[in-house]
Amino acid sequence: MLKTSPRTAPAPAGPGPARLRAARRAAPVASSLAAMSAYCLATAVQGTYPFGGRSRDVNDLGNQFVPFHAHLWDLVHGQGGGDLLFNWNSGYGVPFLADFLTYLMNPFSWLVALFPRDGLDLGVFLVTLLSIGLGTALMTVFLGRLRPGPPWLRAILAVGYGVSGWVTYDGWSDPMWMWGLVSFPLIGIATDWALHRRRWVAGTLLVTACWAGNFYTAAMATLGMGLILAVRLLLDTRPVRERGRAMVRAATMTATGILLAAPVVTVPYLASRAAQPAPDETWDGPPDARDYLAHLLPGGYFTSTPRVCVGVLALLLVLAFPFMRQVARRERAAWCALAVLVALSYIWRPTILLWHGLAIPNGSPYRAALALTTILVAIAWLALSNGPGPRELLLGTGLLALLLVAASTSPYMSSGTWILALAGLAASGGLLYLLHRQGPRTPLLSALAAAVVLGTAGAAYSTSEIRDRQAFWHPKTTLDADSLAARAAVRAHNTWPAGRSDPGRHEFGDNDPLLLGGQGGSYYSSYVPARTATTLHDLGAGWEIGGRHLLAFTDPVGRAIMGTVSHLESAADAPHGFVQSTEAAPPVVTLRPPGTPLDSATPDASVFDRRNRVLGAPLYTVPSLSASAGDLHLPAGTTTFTARCARGTTAQLYAPWYSGTVRALGVTLHPDPLRPMANPGLLTLGAVPASGEFTVAFGSAKSQDIPRTPLGCFSRGTLDRVVHALKATGPDRVSAGGHSIQAAFPPGTTGTAVIAVPAVDGWRCQVDGGAARTPGTLGGLIAVKLAGSGSRVACSYHTPGLKSGLVVSGLALATLLAVAIGGALRTRTCRSSTGKH
Repeated sequence: MLKTSPRTAPAPAGPGPARLRAARRAAPVASSLAAMSAYCLATAVQGTYPFGGRSRDVNDLGNQFVPFHAHLWDLVHGQGGGDLLFNWNSGYGVPFLADFLTYLMNPFSWLVALFPRDGLDLGVFLVTLLSIGLGTALMTVFLGRLRPGPPWLRAILAVGYGVSGWVTYDGWSDPMWMWGLVSFPLIGIATDWALHRRRWVAGTLLVTACWAGNFYTAAMATLGMGLILAVRLLLDTRPVRERGRAMVRAATMTATGILLAAPVVTVPYLASRAAQPAPDETWDGPPDARDYLAHLLPGGYFTSTPRVCVGVLALLLVLAFPFMRQVARRERAAWCALAVLVALSYIWRPTILLWHGLAIPNGSPYRAALALTTILVAIAWLALSNGPGPRELLLGTGLLALLLVAASTSPYMSSGTWILALAGLAASGGLLYLLHRQGPRTPLLSALAAAVVLGTAGAAYSTSEIRDRQAFWHPKTTLDADSLAARAAVRAHNTWPAGRSDPGRHEFGDNDPLLLGGQGGSYYSSYVPARTATTLHDLGAGWEIGGRHLLAFTDPVGRAIMGTVSHLESAADAPHGFVQSTEAAPPVVTLRPPGTPLDSATPDASVFDRRNRVLGAPLYTVPSLSASAGDLHLPAGTTTFTARCARGTTAQLYAPWYSGTVRALGVTLHPDPLRPMANPGLLTLGAVPASGEFTVAFGSAKSQDIPRTPLGCFSRGTLDRVVHALKATGPDRVSAGGHSIQAAFPPGTTGTAVIAVPAVDGWRCQVDGGAARTPGTLGGLIAVKLAGSGSRVACSYHTPGLKSGLVVSGLALATLLAVAIGGALRTRTCRSSTGKH
C-alpha cells in the first residue's frame, strides 16, 4: 500500500461500507450517462443528426470515416471489394490493413454492422457517443485510484473530461481518436496497479487494448500517464528501491502491452513510409497567451490553440488547488509544475513533435491537448477530495476573474463563453461552499450534477454553433436518397473482376468508392501509396491534398487503361445529380505482345507516349509546339500556339500545374491548381476541325512552365479498335479474391499479362504455379511475363510489416503467458505452504 502523510489522509468515512460499495459501482455508470446526455442535449438543441435534419458529417467525418465505416459494413456482410488486407474499391486497388488498423479499430466501430447500411450514420454517431460514455466512466474509476473520495463527486467531475473542449473540437469528428478518451484512464488504471505491484498481466492487457484501439492516441496516453506516474512516484513515501521496482513494473507492463499489439504499429509505420508524402506543415509559433488562456473557458471557438476546457467546476478547483493548505506543499508544487510544463510543451516545436510522433500534424498541432485535459481533471479531483474551504474557493475565484480579464480581448471569447463562465462560476462556487459547510448531501450533489451537465451541454452547443457557421465546416450528405441511388446504379453495372464500375468524381465525399461501392479511382487516406499516386498521376489522373486524395480518370482513354466499363458523372439537372454512362473497355487483365518494353527499359517523353506504351498501340499523335528541350516557358500575358492533328481526333491537354485560362476549339478552361496540393490531371479540349489545324491560347498574369509536349490527339475509332484487340486477346477467365487476382490465358500464350492495378510494394505473382516473384511494371501497373505453357497468372498481396508484427506479438504473448503461469504457480505454492502450517 502507498503511505500517505497525515496532511493528505482521506477524510473520515461517511456512509456505511455496503452503501459506499454500491456508490462506487453506480458512480461510473452515472457519470457515463450524464456525459452522454450532455452531448446528446447539445446535439439535439442544434438540430443535428440523429436528433435533427442537419448532417453531422463535416470535414474528415464525411470524407473519410463514414465511407470507411461503410466499407467495414460491406466487409462484415460479404459485400465488400476485398478484405482486411486489400481494398479493390479505391484507387484502382490499394492496401487496406493500415487504414483498418488506424481508422476502424475503435471497438465501437463494429457496431455499424448491426444497422442497415443506409442507417450506418447512426452507428458512426454511437462510436463517438459510447466512447464518451466509456471514457467518462473509466475516468471516474481512475480518479478514485488517484485519491480516495466520495464516488459521486468523482462522477460529477469526470463529466467535464468526457465532454471536454478536446472532444468538441478535435475528437468528435474522428471516431478513432475518441478511443483516446478511453485510453488515458485505462493506462492510468494500469499504472496504478503497477504502482501498487498488482495485476501485471491485467495491466498489460489494458495497455494492449489502448494501443490496439488507436495507436496514435495511445502513444499520447502512454506519455501523459507516464508523466502522472512520475509525479506519483516522486510523492510516494516508500523507499527508493520499492519505487524503482514499481517503475520497472510499469515499464515492463507497458512495453509488453505495446509489443502484444505490434502489428498496429509495424503495418501503419511501413505504410506511412511508403505513402505519398504529406503536404509540408508549418508551425506558426506559439499561440497568443490570451488565446491559450481563453481555451480554459467553455463555449468559444478559435482554431490555433490547444483545446483544454474541462468545465468551470474543474477550472475553479484547479485554480484553488495551489492555495489548499490541507494538501502538502510538495504535492501542490509537483502537480502544478506538471500542469505548467505540459501546457508549455504545446508551445515549443520539439515537444510538439514528441507528442505527435515526430511530425507536425496536418490540421492541428495540438491534438495531444487531451493529456493536459486529463492532468487538469486529476488536479481538480485532488482539490475536491481534500475539501476546499471558503478561503481557497475565494482565491480560486479571484484567479478565475483575472483569467477572464486577461482573455477578454481574445477572438475566442463569445457571448456564450461569458454566460457559461459567469453562470458556471456562480453555481460551482456556491455549491462547493455549501458542500464544505453541509457535506455531500443528495440535494447538493444533484444540483451540482445538474449544473455540470447543463454547463457542459451549453459549452458543446455554443462551440458547435460558432464552428458550423464557417464554410469549411459545411457538412457532407453522405447517406441520402441521392447517394443511395448512386450506389444502386454503381452496383447494377458491377462486373468485377472482368471490369470496373466507377462512381467517378461525383463526390458525396472524398471516398465515394467506399461509400457507394464499385471499383473507382478516388481514394483519400494518409496511407495513399506513393507508387499509386505517381502511377495514376503519370497516366493523367488528377489529385488533391498533395496526392493524398486521388481522383478517378475522367477521359475515355484513362478509363480504358483501367478497364472501367461504367461510371457516374455529375449532372445538376438529373433526378439525383448524376448520370451513368457505359462504354466498351478492355478487361482488368490484358495481354501485351512479346517485346513490349516495360518501365525499366524505356523512358516516356510525355503522358501521351506513356499511354501509347501502356495500351500497346500508337493511339495518340503528339503535335510539337516547340523544338526546344525541356519544359515550355510561358511569359505573363497570352501565349498562342498552333497545333496540327488528324481531323476528327480529340485533343487533350496535360499541363497539370498550369494556372490561368486555356482557349482552344471553342472551349475555355480555367485550371487553377495549387502545386503540389491539387491538379485536375489531363483535360479534354474537343474535336479537331476538318482542316486539322487549331490554336491553343494560354493566358495568365504570371509566367509559368508547362510540359514540352502538352497536347495529344486520339481517334475514338482507333481507341475502339485497341479495346477490341485487347478484349480479343484477353484471358479466358479472371477471378479475384480478397487480396488476390488470377487470370487464365489459352495454353501456349506468350507476351506480358498486364493487371490494371498499381504495382505497390507487397505484390507477388506466380506463373503456372511457379515461384512467387515481384512483378514488373508497365506504366506503373502490374506486369507479368508469361511462360508460354499453361499461362496461368496468380498474384496476391502481402502486407509489409504484418508478418514481423505477428512474430513480435507472439513473443510478447509467450512472455505474458509465462508471467501468468509463474504467478499462478507461486500463488498455489504459497497457499500449499500456508495450509501445511
